[in-house]
Amino acid sequence: VYSNASALVRLLKSRGLTVPDSEKAERYLEFIGYYRLSAYMYPLLQLPKEQHHYKPEASFDQVMMMYRFDKKLRMLIFNEIEKIEVAVRSTIVNIGCEQSGNPFWITAPNNFIDSVKFDRTMDLIKAELHRSREDFIVHFKQKYSNTYPPAWILAEVLPFGVVMNVYRNIKSLKTKKQIANK
Repeated sequence: VYSNASALVRLLKSRGLTVPDSEKAERYLEFIGYYRLSAYMYPLLQLPKEQHHYKPEASFDQVMMMYRFDKKLRMLIFNEIEKIEVAVRSTIVNIGCEQSGNPFWITAPNNFIDSVKFDRTMDLIKAELHRSREDFIVHFKQKYSNTYPPAWILAEVLPFGVVMNVYRNIKSLKTKKQIANK
C-alpha cells in the first residue's frame, strides 16, 4: 500500500525505530523508497519479526549505514566482475581467432558442436546487430559488405551469456582448453 514519506516515518517510529531526523528520513524514503530500504530494516526487527517491532537500539541511521555499505560493496564487486567479464570475452575471441585462423569464426557453423545451439546463437547475434546503435556497428555496416563483423566486434555487442554459450559450443577441445587455461 502506497504511503507518503511522512506517514511512513510516523509508522516506523510507532514500531519503535528511532528516527533522529524525520525530514532527512522522509527524503530518503521518498528518493530511495520504503521497499528498497525495508530490506535493511529487517535485521533490526525483534522476534517474531512478523509483529514489525524494532529492537530497542534500532535507528534509521543504522538502516542508512547498512544501505550505504551495501551500495559501496556492490559497486566494488561489479567493478571487479566487469574486469573478469572483459578478460573472458577477449580471451574467447582472441584464442578462437588464433586457433581457427578466421576472424569470423563465431559465425562459422563448422566451429561448433551443436547446430541447434549454433542456430539459436546466430538468431541472437542477428537480433543484437539489428538492435545495436553503437557507433562501431553503424560504421561496420556502412563500410563493409560482410554480413557479420569479426569476432572481436561481435563480442562487444553480445550479452555475456551469449558469449558463454559460444564457448560451451566450441567444437575444438584444444581451443576450449586453451581458453580455460588463460
